Amino acid sequence: MKIRIKFAKRGAMKFVGHLDIMRYFQKAMRRAEVDIAYSEGFSPHQKMSFAAPLGLGLTSEGEYMDIEVHQSKSSKEMVQALNEVMVDGIEILSFKKLSDSSQNAMASLVAADYRLTLRKEEPFKQREKLFQEIETFLNQESIPIMKKTKKGEKEIDLKSLIYHFSVKEDSLFLTVAVGSAENVKPELIVETFFNAKGQQMPEFYFQIQRLELYTKDLIPLEEVGEDIE
Repeated sequence: MKIRIKFAKRGAMKFVGHLDIMRYFQKAMRRAEVDIAYSEGFSPHQKMSFAAPLGLGLTSEGEYMDIEVHQSKSSKEMVQALNEVMVDGIEILSFKKLSDSSQNAMASLVAADYRLTLRKEEPFKQREKLFQEIETFLNQESIPIMKKTKKGEKEIDLKSLIYHFSVKEDSLFLTVAVGSAENVKPELIVETFFNAKGQQMPEFYFQIQRLELYTKDLIPLEEVGEDIE
């Protein structure tokens, strides 16, 4: 049985890297007595995969992992059992069954929502002015940049990888391409804005939070599955 788990990563856990998060969940599955399936062979491992790894220093309300289990209690019971063994900063939000034909989270991923707020205590008028300038910058028809790849550098249109943006509640909200085919980090977008002004973005200037991950047609990954009764 394929299962999709949604979880939040908050507070000090933002400083824990992806590989350590993977190892942590492997132990958490055993502590919560999840009947998880293992691979065959000389070195069996839990059948577990994650969607796009979250960058170090970012928080999230929409992280996903897929597992395979032999059998399962109800979604409500599994969320409770897992949360009982979670550390502060990690919360299980949903536990849903996938169809046998469903792609794993990483393969089906196409976009992500982010919220960017200023880390520093800037005066309100200065924050408002900065976000207005960023919004004007993003309204350009194209934003050509040179992006590093495994084969060197190539020019891309950054604007084509930004599906939606808005400024509200003193924050910048972005929906951008994420996945194996196309991928853009929100840090690159604001860095490009500052570079266009001939400035260097101050270190640790933004607090970045991932809000959701989407499959095609901007359907949240969570909605692909269904609750186990």
